[in-house]
Amino acid sequence: MTSGHPRGLYVCFGAEMFERLCYYGMRGLLVLYLTKALLQGDAQAYLTYGAYTSMVYAAPVWGGKLADTVLGYKRAIMFGGIVMAIGEFLILGGNEFWLFLGMSAIIIGNGYFKANISTVVGKLYKDGDPRQDSGFTIFYMGINLGAFLATLVVSPLGEKIGFQWGFGLAGVGMLVGVAIFFFGQGKLEGHGEPPSMEIYKKYGMLVYAVSLLAIPALFALIKYGPDIIFLDQNLLFYILIGLLFFVCFNLLRDGFKRGPVARDRILVLMILMTFNVVFWALFEQAGSSLTLFADRNVDRSVFGWFSMTASQTQVFNPLFIILFGSIFSVMWVSLARIGKNPNIPMKFGLGIIQLGLGYLVLLLGIKVAGTDAMVPLVFLGLMYLLHTTGELFLSPIGLSMITKLSPKHMTGSAMGAWFL
Repeated sequence: MTSGHPRGLYVCFGAEMFERLCYYGMRGLLVLYLTKALLQGDAQAYLTYGAYTSMVYAAPVWGGKLADTVLGYKRAIMFGGIVMAIGEFLILGGNEFWLFLGMSAIIIGNGYFKANISTVVGKLYKDGDPRQDSGFTIFYMGINLGAFLATLVVSPLGEKIGFQWGFGLAGVGMLVGVAIFFFGQGKLEGHGEPPSMEIYKKYGMLVYAVSLLAIPALFALIKYGPDIIFLDQNLLFYILIGLLFFVCFNLLRDGFKRGPVARDRILVLMILMTFNVVFWALFEQAGSSLTLFADRNVDRSVFGWFSMTASQTQVFNPLFIILFGSIFSVMWVSLARIGKNPNIPMKFGLGIIQLGLGYLVLLLGIKVAGTDAMVPLVFLGLMYLLHTTGELFLSPIGLSMITKLSPKHMTGSAMGAWFL
C-alpha cells in the first residue's frame, strides 16, 4: 500500500497519528467531563464544546498563514505540537479554570500543527503526481489510527479510572508525535523550511511570543464568547465568518492577479469548501450530542460479553477508516488508471449523501427501540459506517485538492481555511 511513496510520508503519518491520539482522546472525554465532573448542563456543555471546536478549526487559518510567511512548516509543526502537549497537562489542574486554559493552549498548538503537516504531505509530491490522492488516503489512515487508539485506550481510561489519567495520556501521546517529527525531519527532502531565513530571524520569536500571549484571549472567548449575542448569533460566529472572508479575499485577490486559470481554481476551491462545511457541521456531532446519546440512549452491550463506554462508541469511525482506507486508496488509483475515477465534485456529493443516510439509519434505530428507549448498538455502528465511507469520499480527497488548486505560496493559509 505504501510502496513507491516518499519516505517523508511515513514521518508525517506517525507524527499525525499521535497528534490525533492527543486530540481525539481529549475530545472523547470533553463533554463527559463537562457534564459529569464539572456538572454543567447539556446546553452549557454543548456551548463549551462548540466554542472549543470552532476555535480549533479557526486557528489553522492563522497557523497556516504564519507558516507560509514567517516560520516555515517544520518549525510551525514542532511549536504547535509542544504547545498542544502543554495544554493537555494544564487540564490536569482539575477545575474549569485549568480546563479552559488548557483548551486555549491546545487551540493555539492545533492551529500550527494541523494545517501545516497536511501541507508538508502535499509538498512531498510533484504537480500531477498520480500517487498524491493515494498518499493522502494513507496519511488519512494515520489520522484515524490515532483516533482509534484514542477511543480504545485514552478516553476509556479517563472514564473508568479518572479523567485526569485520560488527559495526561493524551499529552504524553502528543510528545511522542513531536519526537517522531523531530527525528524524521531529514526524510522530508528539504520541504518545510521558512520562506526566508532573514524574515524568520527578524520575526520568528515575535510570532512565538504573540501566539503564547493569545492563550488568555482564547480563554476569554471560550468562557464568555458564547454568551455575547448580537443579531441572534454569538461572538464566535462573527469571528469565524470574519476569518473566512479574510482568507477568501486573499485567495481571490491572488487568483485574479495570476490570471483566469488561477482564478477559476480558487473559485472551484471555495465552492467545494461550502460542501465541506455542511459535511463537517453534521459529522462533528460525534463528539457532543452523539456521545451523550450513546451514554443515555444506546444499549452498549457487545453480544453480552462486555459493555462499551460512551466514549468508546466513537471507535467505530476510526476503525472503519483503518479497515477501508487502504481499499479506497487502491480504488482511486485503479479507477484513475482506467479513466473511471469520479471527479472531485462527484465524490463530495456522494460523501454528503452517505452522511445523510447514516442519520436515517439512526432514526430507524430509534423507531425500533424497546420500551426502555435504548437503541441497539448495531444501528449506531451502521450510522458510523456510512459516515466513514462518506468521509473517505470527501476528506482525504479534499486535503489533496487543496495542495493542487491553491497557490503554492499560500498552501498553508488555504489548508487552514479548509479546516475552518
